Amino acid sequence: MTKLDYSFTDDMLFKMLFVWYPDLLKRLVAALLGIRVENIEQFDITNSEILPEAIGDKFCRLDINMTVDRQRVDLEIQVADEGDYPERSLYYWAREYSTALGEGHKYRELPRTIIISIIAFNLFPCAEFYSEFQALEATRHTLLTDKMSLRYFELSKLPKAVGADDELKLWLSLFKAKTEEDLQRIQALGVPIMDQAIEAYRQTKATGEFKELERLRSLARHNEASALYHAAEVEREKWQAVVAEKNAAHFTEIAEKDAALAEKDTALAEKDALIAELRALNAKREISEGKGE
Repeated sequence: MTKLDYSFTDDMLFKMLFVWYPDLLKRLVAALLGIRVENIEQFDITNSEILPEAIGDKFCRLDINMTVDRQRVDLEIQVADEGDYPERSLYYWAREYSTALGEGHKYRELPRTIIISIIAFNLFPCAEFYSEFQALEATRHTLLTDKMSLRYFELSKLPKAVGADDELKLWLSLFKAKTEEDLQRIQALGVPIMDQAIEAYRQTKATGEFKELERLRSLARHNEASALYHAAEVEREKWQAVVAEKNAAHFTEIAEKDAALAEKDTALAEKDALIAELRALNAKREISEGKGE
């Protein structure tokens, strides 16, 4: 098995690939939204730039924002399970939705906002790989508004066998692929759009621009790791100094207590000696007075 050096879930490759090949992105989004690509009248990428100076930013996101038939669509890739993704995706929705209201516009003019998340771990306790959440009344399940949609595609729950006629699962299989053999199995199905996507993937990761941005990303990660290691070492040394100081204070306190106890023992010994001396003197006095033996 030959492991892929970069998979479709690599955020840098994902962003560059689908920004450079918008027709592929349009097909992907149509499949994720469950609509026919021919029915999409408006399709615009609204954050196509990748700023090299932002690559090292800890909070740099490489999602893709689009306007699809007057709807706001945000496509996210999430690989690591950090335990807070439902809250994060809701935050992404709130930000996209709230920034869509122009000055002087009315609330009812806010566009439908959809957050699509392709995730590489189990998120929900169900067997289905697709879940959609909307704003519903808690008991009657009445829809409050159709302007909220959070959609999740869990790659780990995809079936092992995918047919050539299921474009959605084929796209998700590309994102799930970890080896060259995985890509070859998809290509063996003979689906033209998958062949195009895989060829675009190979061309993208071979470009100098991608390699340079990956170099900057790798350098930023290395610098961050080094900075974190240095900070940890500084904190460890500080902690060791605090512990040593506390230990020294503790040992000093013990020594002082031991000295105080020794002083008390000496005083008690002197007291006992004095009592013994007094008893001896008293015995001599009694003998001299004829009261003792």
